[in-house]
Amino acid sequence: MKVTMPKPFTFEGGERGVLLLHGFTGHSADVRMLGRYLEKRGYTCHAPHYKGHGVPPEELVHTGPEDWWQDVMEAYQFLKDRGHEKIAAVGLSLGGVFALKLGYTVPLNGIVTMCSPMYIKSEEIMYEGVLAYAAEFKKREGKAPEQIEIEMEEFKKAPMKTLKELQGLIKEVRENVDTVYAPTFVVQSRVDAMINTDSANIIFNEVQSDQKKLKWYENSTHVITLGQEKDQLHEDVLAFLDDLDW
Repeated sequence: MKVTMPKPFTFEGGERGVLLLHGFTGHSADVRMLGRYLEKRGYTCHAPHYKGHGVPPEELVHTGPEDWWQDVMEAYQFLKDRGHEKIAAVGLSLGGVFALKLGYTVPLNGIVTMCSPMYIKSEEIMYEGVLAYAAEFKKREGKAPEQIEIEMEEFKKAPMKTLKELQGLIKEVRENVDTVYAPTFVVQSRVDAMINTDSANIIFNEVQSDQKKLKWYENSTHVITLGQEKDQLHEDVLAFLDDLDW
């Protein structure tokens, strides 16, 4: 069974541009509902895919944060080239880390981080997550368990420098959060098993904007954009964006 993979998207909604950034091992489907919601309320939303994402997991090991950052910058430029003078960045998990990095690299109208890590996990724990992602991907392709097992053994032989580089990226951004001055909305799920939830406090406390907000979602897990409180999240993100100086 061939899986139809999500594609990057651009939803034309108006002059105000929003960059929607997915997480590590994620893809544009994770932010698609939010994008549609904002499009209907006057925002043009663009969601790129990072290299090695939204494709078979074997491709992930050949990419890293430098490649993904280049994809983020190209996505930002894409909106600029389409005439969007003012842009907000909304990112899930790693996407929120990139949104913060954008905040001290290029002009941004506002930033939303959703369940974004500021603490570094061990490579072993991160690698377990990658293996789980790869196995799940193959399962969704409709492959037999025996075939998945064979392919996973091969997958494990591939070197993965990506994880150490990812740790370096998170460390770099954490050290520079206090140079972010754009209005910032920090979103954090209370039931988030993927990251240390104190990350939200670090972002909120260290961002230098006078216009900043932290909200906890009591019943959501890590991928909050697809969780049971997504409708409330949509409303809250919209309220934050509507309040920015466009």
